[in-house]
Amino acid sequence: MATTEETRARAVRPNLTWVGTRPVRPDGVDKVTGRAKFGADLQLPGMLVGRMLRSPYPHARIRSIDTSKAEGLKGVKAAVTRDDFEDLPSEFVPAGEMLVNYRDMVRNVMAREKALYEGHAVAAVAATSAAVARQALSLIEVDYEPLPHVIDVLEAMEPDAPLLHEDLVTAGVEPPPEAPSNIAKRLSFTLGDSEAGLEEADLVVEREFTTRPVHQAYIEPHACVANVSEDDYAELWCTTQGHYVVRAFCAKLLGLDISKLRVTASEIGGGFGGKTVVYLEPVALALARKARRPVKMVMSREEVFLASGPAPGTHVWVKMGATRDGRITAAEAVLKYQAGAFQGSPITPGAMCAFAPYALENVKVTGYDVVTNRPKVASYRAPGGPMSEYAVECVVDEIAKTLAIDPVELRLKNAAREGTRTVYGPKFGPIGLIETLEQAEHHDHYRAPLAPNQGRGVACGFWFNIGGESCASLHVNDDGTVTLTVGTPDIGGSRASLCLMAAEELGIDFEKVQPIVADTSSLGFTFLTAGSRSTFASGLAVIEATRDAVRQLCRRAAQIWELPEESVRWQDGCARSEESEDAPEPLSLAELATVAGKTGGPIVGHAQLNAQGVAPSFGTHIVDVEVDRETGLVTVVRYTAIQDAGKAIHPSYVEGQYQGGAVQGIGWALNEEYIYGEDGRVENPSFLDYRIPVASDVPMIETVLVEVPNPRHPYGVRGVGETPIIPPLAAIANAVESALGIRFSELPMSPPRVLAAIHEGAGTA
Repeated sequence: MATTEETRARAVRPNLTWVGTRPVRPDGVDKVTGRAKFGADLQLPGMLVGRMLRSPYPHARIRSIDTSKAEGLKGVKAAVTRDDFEDLPSEFVPAGEMLVNYRDMVRNVMAREKALYEGHAVAAVAATSAAVARQALSLIEVDYEPLPHVIDVLEAMEPDAPLLHEDLVTAGVEPPPEAPSNIAKRLSFTLGDSEAGLEEADLVVEREFTTRPVHQAYIEPHACVANVSEDDYAELWCTTQGHYVVRAFCAKLLGLDISKLRVTASEIGGGFGGKTVVYLEPVALALARKARRPVKMVMSREEVFLASGPAPGTHVWVKMGATRDGRITAAEAVLKYQAGAFQGSPITPGAMCAFAPYALENVKVTGYDVVTNRPKVASYRAPGGPMSEYAVECVVDEIAKTLAIDPVELRLKNAAREGTRTVYGPKFGPIGLIETLEQAEHHDHYRAPLAPNQGRGVACGFWFNIGGESCASLHVNDDGTVTLTVGTPDIGGSRASLCLMAAEELGIDFEKVQPIVADTSSLGFTFLTAGSRSTFASGLAVIEATRDAVRQLCRRAAQIWELPEESVRWQDGCARSEESEDAPEPLSLAELATVAGKTGGPIVGHAQLNAQGVAPSFGTHIVDVEVDRETGLVTVVRYTAIQDAGKAIHPSYVEGQYQGGAVQGIGWALNEEYIYGEDGRVENPSFLDYRIPVASDVPMIETVLVEVPNPRHPYGVRGVGETPIIPPLAAIANAVESALGIRFSELPMSPPRVLAAIHEGAGTA
């Protein structure tokens, strides 16, 4: 088992019964026995098979599409193309921490004027079998005009680069450019005077870094089942991180009333941000509306790689200055992020995160959102943050080594703390970065000896976290059990965490609280499970719904006792009278539930809110690697993830988030990348060639839970899911530099790249 140290920097709420414990998750049995139903598991009578025709070209004008032969094939019940989706005006709406544009969304779901990447959907059919559907796709005639393509972000920014969108003019530039380009947006954050700060420095380090696009690599592919009745009432079952958002997107793209579309979230086999947008869902609904029969669509693994959104590839320039004693005087960065075929890379969060772990007076960050002939990017766990902080943390490490200062000591000297102003505006409240660094400094991992060919690296990470709209309903049943209804799909154990908070508030056993993830017609709008918001935001809704129910329970007890409501309080799962003399016997939840019909009817607590008071999260990771100088293979031999959770509601799942983020970061740093040929086509769209870590590739990830409570949450909760993927990239790069004396500025550090650098000798690879 992973070694875990749990530290409390500040007390949260004393004498907790359930919060902070580790019960079995409510959905665990169904998942280990195979009963849980995932995206492709639903079967309906008369269901058709939907399949998508995708562009073989990375960039091509679509002159015409003829589906008549396919529609005439026996067994084909419907076909759709761009003509089945109305064009939409430009309108940006949230999708997790990122924004999406409806005009672009309708073009990504089904190519319109042009196919903009290999795998771009151009038509779809629904047929009585998969074999008929495949044959039908071969009969669809598409007249393409192939166009020059551009894959690399720097090449896409050149004035003579192939133009993806003739109407795309760079936003954020004054005066606005007159000519279109592939640069969708320029943004800038400034704090103080970076040029003056650099002049104060005794040491200035300037470096450039490149990262490749990587995929979330969720095990379950995108899947959905759509059904539309003759009165246009539609139902959709899908694997998603936010079925209310899916409902909004699909209704918009198909011109449906939101009230006539009911979306149910299946269990989800991984998402990591990649299931916050729509791909198949609007198409399946359009096919079902034409066929008036249910339609199931499931992506193949190749389709997932070709046509769903990865994290962007990036080019990052960083310049930092420091005095001889290690005080960072100024920092600058220029971030260039690939958006894929349509604008909307995570350039803003990348710019927000870059220098956030440090208390700096002089900072300047400039970002560029750039379109390329790749799939439109989607969120991937702390979208934008790992790439910018990778570059910064590598430069911080180089400063420390050049000045002969311990890397943790240098970070402590410059660490952000309560009151530090960020480059994007706000000042931090209570935060736990210093506590994570102190834990790292004193951890036995940091002091352990290294073997030959081994190196050790450290890095910090930051994520701002988000709140958002959330609803919850709590129904007290006749037998004293409770049904808790929430709107956030459970990806990493949120059902357990939400039930723990409800049980704590009610003072009843955890196992008496049964959670349900509602469909969109059963509960008010609830935003995505994304941005590390679920335990925080839905948790606030659950707490408020529970307190609403408690107020009703106290009112019922007062009614029974014929006492004033204000004289009744709730404690240890019972209503108690504060009358000092002749106080009645306490009434338990079960006793009050039994007589609810006689005291006013069902007891149901509700809450609906836009969660405010979100707090950021910081982490520090330590990693040891061993480098095989004959093959270039980098092996992670020890890993410790230290992070401030605010309060770990269910420590096991918090540890799991830390471990999962670290493993994904290991893959990002050492193996994972999209590989494109000269023809603009992906050469590794499968798990055989796109190499994600498996159990034998990683050690057991040690975790340290730091708890510096968020004062704006009743239990001190911060989001924890995003931060742990940020430090690994730089921590591993710093460890490799420690082992080899070679600073890698390009990820992944795959064996061929490492071996080439070893052969070239010391220097920058």
